[in-house]
Amino acid sequence: MSAPDLPAALTAPTVGVVVLTQGKRADDLSRGIRSVLAQQGVSVDVVVVGNGWDPASADPALPAGVKTLYLQENLGIPAGRNRGVAHVEGAYIFFLDDDASVPEPSFLADAIATLQADPRIGLLQPRVVDPSGVTSPRRWVPRIRKGEATESGAVFSCWEGAVLLPRTVFDATGGWADPFFYAHEGIELAWRVWDQGRIAWYAGDLVANHPAIEPTRHAYYYRLNARNRVWLARRNLPAVLVPLYVGSWTGVQLLRWARRPAALKAWFGGWREGWRTDPGQRRPMRWRTVWRMTAAGRPPVV
Repeated sequence: MSAPDLPAALTAPTVGVVVLTQGKRADDLSRGIRSVLAQQGVSVDVVVVGNGWDPASADPALPAGVKTLYLQENLGIPAGRNRGVAHVEGAYIFFLDDDASVPEPSFLADAIATLQADPRIGLLQPRVVDPSGVTSPRRWVPRIRKGEATESGAVFSCWEGAVLLPRTVFDATGGWADPFFYAHEGIELAWRVWDQGRIAWYAGDLVANHPAIEPTRHAYYYRLNARNRVWLARRNLPAVLVPLYVGSWTGVQLLRWARRPAALKAWFGGWREGWRTDPGQRRPMRWRTVWRMTAAGRPPVV
């Protein structure tokens, strides 16, 4: 006698969803949560993490069944995401920023199918589209040679606003870079996925929505951009590669902002801070990972 069919809810992939917010975008937050709860073919467990804001006070109230976590101070983006992980269950973990959403109800099921079809993939970032029709920034395609945004492939960093990983892979990375506060945590997470013998994947056939907003709107952008570049190298690269990576990015910034002395001044302030302050736990990648990344087209010195 064959075993009875299990209810779909018991056989569907389980996804823990961490939504991070400061409570400043009520409409966007609601849209993002609704897009997750509308997902078909998966079972989701959702927590809204309030970075310096209590999500239980949201007006209108969050949907029934959505958990909340109140962080009394803003711990920064990576640390805020990390705090939410322990509050959700699932074989997969999905991170969504409060100004992002997934327009297709099959998004998570399709993304998981991509991971299951290729066990090498340890992290998936979708293509990002501004829902208003504004041309999406090229930086959302995490490749040096951008190509077509719809083209999928292995990458070495990720846009962090909508990211899916197997839970075991995320746990093995050690999580997002708590000390970074803002900027470049997606590079470290991707590198640590590669260091597990996996790859990070840009899925050009899957879409997340996000408004096209310039990161330079943050007053601390230039300083943290530089500090975290140095910290990224000091935390993750073999010692001999640290000055090569930092040096190459210093050259890039000098060329990029040669006519913006105020930006360069702030950037070099962060650069000095990156060398003088503690970046947190050092966990250098294996040389085998360096060779794999190099063979794949992106040696970790650029």
